[in-house]
Amino acid sequence: MKFGGDMEEQSTDLKPIFDGIFGKQKNIVYERPKFAERKISDMLNGLSKISLLDWERYAFSRDPLVGRISPYKRKEYMQKSWECGIEWADRLKSEYGNLSAEDLAKKLGMEIEYPILPENTDRVLFAEFREPNNIKIYMDAVNKANKYLFDEDIKGIFCDANIVDILLLHELFHSIEEKYKKEIYTRVEKIELWSIGFFHYKSNIIALSEIAAMGFAYKYSEITFSPYILDVLLVYGYSQNEASGLYEEIMELVDNNERKHDEC
Repeated sequence: MKFGGDMEEQSTDLKPIFDGIFGKQKNIVYERPKFAERKISDMLNGLSKISLLDWERYAFSRDPLVGRISPYKRKEYMQKSWECGIEWADRLKSEYGNLSAEDLAKKLGMEIEYPILPENTDRVLFAEFREPNNIKIYMDAVNKANKYLFDEDIKGIFCDANIVDILLLHELFHSIEEKYKKEIYTRVEKIELWSIGFFHYKSNIIALSEIAAMGFAYKYSEITFSPYILDVLLVYGYSQNEASGLYEEIMELVDNNERKHDEC
């Protein structure tokens, strides 16, 4: 995830739109409203009750093409993208055995770095993949989040899950996408934006890549919760207000999704 702001002020004055832990940040600066601040344990417990595929509206909420995708197609894309991530996790475990996330990444030729903060930027990144084979996990956010995992109310959700592994696996999937872009679902599937006669313009859907990466991290790491809940946890380390606002947004999207489903 990328978000803006002066490095020295981020812990108390975050103003961007959060785009999800692994998504790209919209470069808009504005005054966020104040939200009712909640305990991180309460928020994570609430989010952990959302079923894996019910994150669909949130997963697509930042995609620039969301307005062009019907609710029916969103559900279809969510299902197929998640299954794509699961399939590749199973495929790699079958081929290489039950390697650790780091060993798997190295086996696939990745160079992995763990800097505290990114250099030469006024934005904080949690993790990123840079072509052709570099993955960086920025430890400032991880270290801030890890201290909350000692909370007894949170231990039951995360158990022995490792935040670094989840981030690493997510970014590793993006390298797999690049290597197999001619065949992998998230790159082959496209949406038609316009057509004139014999000319058709089709585009990739960014959300598919992110959903599949979440599914890949989920299956390979064998965690029991959706990786999407890390959005709130990692943001919380910088701003309780922003994390509370993000939590409200997620719960509203999920609630609206369930109501629309009931009406169908």
